[in-house]
Amino acid sequence: MRLLRLWLLLLIMIVLNSIPSESAVSSIDLGSDWLKVAVVNLKPGQTPISIAINEMSKRKTPALVAFQSGTRLLGEEAAGITARYPDKVYSHLRDMLGKTYDQVKEFLDAMYLPFDVVEDSRGAVAFRIEDESGNVGLYSVEELLGMILGFAGDLAEFHSKVVVKDTVVSVPAYFGQAERRALVQAAQLAGINVLALINEHSGAALQYGIDKDFSNGSRYVVFYDMGASSTYAALVYFSAYNAKEFGKTVSVNQFQVKDVRWDPELGGRSMESRLVEFFADEFNKQVGSGIDVRKSPKAMAKLKKQVKRTKEILSANTMAPISVESLYDDRDFRSSITREKFEELCGDLWDRSLVPIKEVLKHSGLKVDEIYAVELIGGATRVPKLQAKLQEFLGKNELDKHLDADEAIVLGSSLHAANLSDGIKLNRKLGMVDGSSYGLVVELDGSDLQKDESTRQLLVPRMKKLPSKMFRSIIHKKDFEVSLAYESDLLPPSVTSPIFAQYAVSGLTDASEKYSSRNLSSPIKANLHFSLSKSGILSLDRADAVIEISEWVEVPKKNLTVENTTTTSPNITLESDTKNTTEESDVNLNSDGVTDNSSNNNVEGPSTTEPVTEKKLKKRTFRVPLKIVEKTVGPGMPPSKEYLAEAKRKLEELNKKDAERRRTAELKNNLEGYIYSTKEKLETSEEFEKISTADERKSFIEKLDEVQEWLYTDGEDATAKEFEERLDSLKAIGDPIFFRYKELSARPKSIELARKYPGELQQIVKGWETKKPWLPKDRVDEVVGDADKLKSWLDKKEAEQKKASGFSTPVFTSEEVYLKVFSLQEKVASVNRIPKPKPKKNESETSSDKTSSADSTSGETPEKEKQTTDSNGSADEKINPDGSTVEDVNPEPEARDEL
Repeated sequence: MRLLRLWLLLLIMIVLNSIPSESAVSSIDLGSDWLKVAVVNLKPGQTPISIAINEMSKRKTPALVAFQSGTRLLGEEAAGITARYPDKVYSHLRDMLGKTYDQVKEFLDAMYLPFDVVEDSRGAVAFRIEDESGNVGLYSVEELLGMILGFAGDLAEFHSKVVVKDTVVSVPAYFGQAERRALVQAAQLAGINVLALINEHSGAALQYGIDKDFSNGSRYVVFYDMGASSTYAALVYFSAYNAKEFGKTVSVNQFQVKDVRWDPELGGRSMESRLVEFFADEFNKQVGSGIDVRKSPKAMAKLKKQVKRTKEILSANTMAPISVESLYDDRDFRSSITREKFEELCGDLWDRSLVPIKEVLKHSGLKVDEIYAVELIGGATRVPKLQAKLQEFLGKNELDKHLDADEAIVLGSSLHAANLSDGIKLNRKLGMVDGSSYGLVVELDGSDLQKDESTRQLLVPRMKKLPSKMFRSIIHKKDFEVSLAYESDLLPPSVTSPIFAQYAVSGLTDASEKYSSRNLSSPIKANLHFSLSKSGILSLDRADAVIEISEWVEVPKKNLTVENTTTTSPNITLESDTKNTTEESDVNLNSDGVTDNSSNNNVEGPSTTEPVTEKKLKKRTFRVPLKIVEKTVGPGMPPSKEYLAEAKRKLEELNKKDAERRRTAELKNNLEGYIYSTKEKLETSEEFEKISTADERKSFIEKLDEVQEWLYTDGEDATAKEFEERLDSLKAIGDPIFFRYKELSARPKSIELARKYPGELQQIVKGWETKKPWLPKDRVDEVVGDADKLKSWLDKKEAEQKKASGFSTPVFTSEEVYLKVFSLQEKVASVNRIPKPKPKKNESETSSDKTSSADSTSGETPEKEKQTTDSNGSADEKINPDGSTVEDVNPEPEARDEL
């Protein structure tokens, strides 16, 4: 039976694994200017991995959120008002994460962004935004970014047609702890579950290696990425190893990130800034009179928008024009620039662009000819001068461009999301080993703690594998504080203090006082447990005090022989008034950690009048959980529960308003479309004259004109309910007309089918007479009778319809005809499915079979009983050669793994 159960369990697992999953996960490539979304969806009929397009059918979406007249706009909608309302369209939010107010304000001034900002309680920036009632509210960077991430989640769900809550978000390698924590918090506010943050270079490496085979040779690949705001070069080692899978040896590909170096302030935006300053100076010269276009936020927004296009044109042409209408004070601006001049303006940037790749090679000890490929990703790598500099440095005539510069990261990140998901598993495998971008240390501070090597230790070496768990122990008796910090030789951009997290650990003083009077076998110590998550976030997870005590206790002597007595071992009790205190001792423990009381059971043996015991030194270990309170300050401090609840409430309220706005716009479009299409049909189709009177059509058109006039006057600001009511009122007039119009062509087709089928039925009945003579005559006659009834009913209805007016409700409909025909067809199919009856046996043959069966049974029974009865008279057992018995069972089918 056990073998049968195992076989059934294996069958169930195979069936469950073969059921296609309808769950989906997504990945978000969140850039400074753009975001891309990819979806992994194994739902039948859909591409397993695809890019989610936005409402404009574009594969990338502006990472923008705007507030205009109390309405929130996202993505393309926000981009559409940037030039007119530059103070209300919030951009570059990713680059503001984890920054102080002063740092963000300096960045906004450099980018000519006129946002109304203040400093919040954390020392970070907060945006003053006015709602439709004129009330001003404050929004943090995390809240605004949460809106953009929520919009990305909506794109994923709209694309996959299923709920998508799990995602992987790509981040630059230079993101520190504050930025990573803030990004996860922004996603939580949007209701998105972040499976992990993934470094951008790891996403690109996954996309590069997923369809390659490295079993024949390993390789080093450098991924060079210049995006809108930053540049990095990552050295990745691709290889393969052998593993056992279903009893077979298979080759599994993998990659390890060896190093990554970056310039966080060099990107396509740096080049655009040079062009903006150049053209701003040129416009000021053209206008004269001391005018400075830089003082006009609207003018600078218009200029920056056109400069982006000019830079893109220069990537394919040697000269590009620029034209901005009404740039400033109703004055147009027109000019042009050559590629040579552009390269001159950005002269110092070209040498800086090589620094990341030079540093990667320097720290790895590799030479250029040891690098298999240098893959280019990021939009700014399309600049010809940059490619020429890289070719010159690498000594190559052609650069490696096997990946999509825009989509490689988001597609690779989606593979990681699928790997982390519980509901989706892909056939292809590629192991990923990424590491921490920074070295991280732990510092301890407290009473009687001396500053030395024991209180400051390297906890996470740079490029340590993600995820990881760490453990540190300190001999101490009093409460203390823990600080987590970066190694001083490499800090994230804009970070002035290396400390990024602080914790207060309490409870150690109380535990020490409680147990200090006991016989301590070793000094009291505190154990600290740290974790480095898949997202690269370091945290102090748990702390406990460890107290080791040695005491003399009485225990039964071993191997004593005393007659006629019952011996018991005394119960050993440990004092503890701490509910969460756990205990470890050298008393006997079962495998599940429960004290073994077997020695307490009554044991029969030689008797004695008193138990014989001895004293033995026992060592006990107490572990007391310590309380941890995070005390981090600054922009990276954790948000309070009250703040999170209020932020979620604000975002949910905005989401409801957006949903209502979309519904209103949809109903307005439906109403407008109904009016135009209906008027066109009534005025152009002659068929309507057959099913409606002139007065009826005239009245309907007048009603359509009335609603159309309302739509473009009072209806401009109408609610969704009003649009729905107007549409329903029009359909109440139009639906009967359109129904008669539809029946004008549909009814003749249904009649043709109904007239044709009885003739087909006659042929079917003739076939039954020769091929299926066993069919009951009453059932055959029934379907023939129903066919005659259908014909009679149709003759009657057609006669009535001819007498009726075409302007009135039809006497019968095409639907009624089809239902009658389909009902008759189902009856015919039911008769046709009647099986041929089995032939009956003659009585003499039946009697002979019974006699033969009885004789056979009576002849075999004694032999069977003889074979299945042993010397003790028991049955259903077999004797093994060694004399043991086994249960006699039917052999079970062998369980096999079928792949």
